[in-house]
Amino acid sequence: MKGELIGGLDIVKEMVQEHPGGLKTALGLSMSISTEESLHERLEKLVNRSKVMLFMKGLPSSPRCGFSRQICDILNLHTEVSYDAFDILQDEEVRQGLKSFSDWPTFPQLYVNGELVGGLDIVKELQESGELGKLLTE
Repeated sequence: MKGELIGGLDIVKEMVQEHPGGLKTALGLSMSISTEESLHERLEKLVNRSKVMLFMKGLPSSPRCGFSRQICDILNLHTEVSYDAFDILQDEEVRQGLKSFSDWPTFPQLYVNGELVGGLDIVKELQESGELGKLLTE
């Protein structure tokens, strides 16, 4: 941290066990931030990580469900648009938190400019109407 070696896993575990909050203090994290606030902030950062952000099961190179594969296929039709993706199967906190954050219970979820567009059905409708390309390039 800050160019200095804190230690390996054993040292980090010891810091956590012997000094509640010691690891957070060492990392410069505030103890006053509630878990809910920090999750909300984390989700805000994630949905804004890229202009077009997809939360899906798996990654575009290897989707892990049919819905995720279909939405990637649709997005890949728009070769002029790059997008980032987050595998919600790798982070349960994000997976559950994003459902509340977006008020959208299912995945995949597509965001453009930090705003929820919707899931696969909405993206399909936008693609069929010709609106998706406009939305992605605004």
